[in-house]
Amino acid sequence: MGYQKIKVPADGTKIVIADGKPSIPGNPIIPYIEGDGIGRDITLAMKKTVDAAVAKSYGGKRKIVWMEIYAGEKANELYGSYLPDETIEALRDFVIAIKGPLTTPIGKGFRSLNVSIRQILDLYACVRPVRYFKGTPSPLVKPELLDIVLFRENTEDVYAGIEWESGSDDAKEVINFINQKFDFNIREESGIGIKPMSEFASRRLMRKGIEYALANNRKSVTIVHKGNIMKFTEGAFNNWCKKEAAENFRDVIVLEEELNQLYGGKLPEGKVLVNDRIADSMFQQLLLRPDEYDVLVTPNLNGDYLSDSAAAMVGGLGMAPGSNIGDYLAVFEATHGTAPKYANMDKVNPGSLILSSVLMLRYMGWGEAADLIEKGIDATILKKTVTYDLARQIENAKEVKTSEFADEICGNM
Repeated sequence: MGYQKIKVPADGTKIVIADGKPSIPGNPIIPYIEGDGIGRDITLAMKKTVDAAVAKSYGGKRKIVWMEIYAGEKANELYGSYLPDETIEALRDFVIAIKGPLTTPIGKGFRSLNVSIRQILDLYACVRPVRYFKGTPSPLVKPELLDIVLFRENTEDVYAGIEWESGSDDAKEVINFINQKFDFNIREESGIGIKPMSEFASRRLMRKGIEYALANNRKSVTIVHKGNIMKFTEGAFNNWCKKEAAENFRDVIVLEEELNQLYGGKLPEGKVLVNDRIADSMFQQLLLRPDEYDVLVTPNLNGDYLSDSAAAMVGGLGMAPGSNIGDYLAVFEATHGTAPKYANMDKVNPGSLILSSVLMLRYMGWGEAADLIEKGIDATILKKTVTYDLARQIENAKEVKTSEFADEICGNM
């Protein structure tokens, strides 16, 4: 394969799909996007940590061969495009990748590059585990009770990008059509957006969530929606998710209404409870009764809010990993923004991207290396050797640089 700017390393092997899943060689080529702003600093820290964990786990028998690909400001300098075609081609070709944060303008300019990558590659499940690392500052009294994995639909809802600017000819045309055809009274100066949600996308996300729960001994899958108000979109999402559970997982799931009727309120061993919660109530549930929830399955916007809110409960986005997964393609990413004022200062917390690399290693089946990184992070935070964002909240903490935090993690593996 030929690329204009991307240099494919000769000492690595391409991941291929075999029997519907990635086949991982001992020296896989993993594309990475450095990202904008603080991206360079946290990417260097992530790669150093992963390389150390893989070396310690496998004694040289396995090695990641990194390959830089480009998106964001660096890509625009190289190609004159923020998301070059060959970047998308490389993400498809090499199956598994990891990326730093990318700039997204607010209210103007190009659409989110993160959203574009998800939609173009049909990475329909945004998977966000949220758990507490002991010693991390938290506003909760018992943050250790929160341990969830959130599956957020990535391709539909209001994030589908179907919208028209206030005052534009297209907006006026849509408003006039809706007002006349359906006898609504949308104000003429309104901006307009469309919220598509389909049975196909809802059911495949639910399938991922249940499969994850079964594979990881999780006890419940909770559908989070606002179906009491948006009955034909979010209400339908809830119904479609339950339909998927009932039709394809009937022998391993118990619906909430069945729990008391058939099982005396006690979930049978090996079964997964399927229930649902209204989105605004779910925010309270995670604060007041976090230990009652395991896997959350949500539409796009609800999942965005909930995952960030949950992350704040256990230390903030600096400690929140993320992944975007399709049928087999996967892109792992930092969940926070670019923080341009801290760019190239070797200052910020690389935890989000490092923990995203943990998800990547588990996806690859390299669990030993993933465990080592988590062990290193646990020990480093307990020793109060942390970056500024955590140090200012931890009494007697030792503040270290981004690169030094990575060194500490490696040393504590």
